[in-house]
Amino acid sequence: MATIIVLGAGLGGMAAAYEIRAALGKGHAITVIGESPHFNFTPSNPWVAVGWRDPADIRIEAAPALGKHAIDFIDMPAAAVLPSQNQVRLVDGRILDYDYLVIATGPRLAFDEIPGLGPSSGFTQSVCTGPHAQGAWQAYEEFLKHPGPVVVGAVQGASCFGPAYEFAMILDADLRKRKLRDRVPMTFVTAEPYVGHMGLGGVGDSKSLLESELRQRHIKWITNARVTAVEKGKVKVDEVDGKGAVAQSHEVAFDYAMLLPAFTGVDAVRGIEGLTNPRGFILIDEHQRNPTFRNIFSAGVCVAIPPVEATPVPTGAPKTGFMIESMVTAIAHNLRDDLAGREGKARATWNAVCLADMGDTGAAFVALPQIPPRNVTWAKVGKWVHLAKVAFEKYYLRKMRTGNTDPVYEKYVLKALGIERLK
Repeated sequence: MATIIVLGAGLGGMAAAYEIRAALGKGHAITVIGESPHFNFTPSNPWVAVGWRDPADIRIEAAPALGKHAIDFIDMPAAAVLPSQNQVRLVDGRILDYDYLVIATGPRLAFDEIPGLGPSSGFTQSVCTGPHAQGAWQAYEEFLKHPGPVVVGAVQGASCFGPAYEFAMILDADLRKRKLRDRVPMTFVTAEPYVGHMGLGGVGDSKSLLESELRQRHIKWITNARVTAVEKGKVKVDEVDGKGAVAQSHEVAFDYAMLLPAFTGVDAVRGIEGLTNPRGFILIDEHQRNPTFRNIFSAGVCVAIPPVEATPVPTGAPKTGFMIESMVTAIAHNLRDDLAGREGKARATWNAVCLADMGDTGAAFVALPQIPPRNVTWAKVGKWVHLAKVAFEKYYLRKMRTGNTDPVYEKYVLKALGIERLK
């Protein structure tokens, strides 16, 4: 019997635990280690931040759900991964042994890289976690009493631009519903070289599409933006030219700001030679397996994926929910084959599929594969995208509650988009 530890209880970790159990049966021990008793559906955080969802609407109790499938759950963060010893040390000092480790921790949020950034010790809000989104909603409620300028965006090194665009559009839609939009100047600040780059070098005609959407909503933008500091009511931004030199400096006023940070790997894995890159992301091969420690797999935002292209201000490559599902399926198949003495050959699709809600409509971006040149690349706007995102929320929450690994959503939505789950 093998002992399998899954580090992380988010989009990747919970899905990996369920799919591994389905692939292996009940003859092996699986334990999930999480930092919270709840699974939180991160893609819905922007809705929480404007009061369109209650936090309880998008979270479930992890232990009972996993327990239905004989998967143990430990609500205790990991302090360190010890790959040479095949062990994980928890913050309370306990040592857990494993035969296989699946790292799906998500990222560390690097607010500390910019003075004044972030909701804890800074002046900006975030939608990266459930508690952050709840705090953003509380701050937004106060803002609504005395509306003023808003800044939304993503700083240098960020790799997840979709939620920034999404939040800007949702905020615009909510303010229009409240008849307050005319009192709120909005500026979108992004490290991207142009609007719609998305960390992907653009997807279809995403540049024109998103520029048009921002113009229609009277949202100004600053691209090639390097945020140097945030002070109370003010974001300091250096706008750089194509060679990275400062072309213009801005001080953008705000009464409410939401800026996505850069990511790094979590502290439990950073600095382990052969396991991570210099930023702490997990090194993997095409089968989601670490090349040095062959009994370690990884999926999700914590994996090392190189930027699609060099940009004047650093940008990272996104890892979407659809890509993560493909990654965990590949891990389950390869782990099963390894236990059976076969070479695991399953590969994730590593396609970029993003559904961005805009309140009353939405934008869809599809890049197959993620790195150009591509077989498929397009961007479209329509009410159907909003409905597809709502459907994905319902599908995924049900999947986390029941542990049903049948890819129902993929059978319909992804198939309609011409996307296969595994290569």
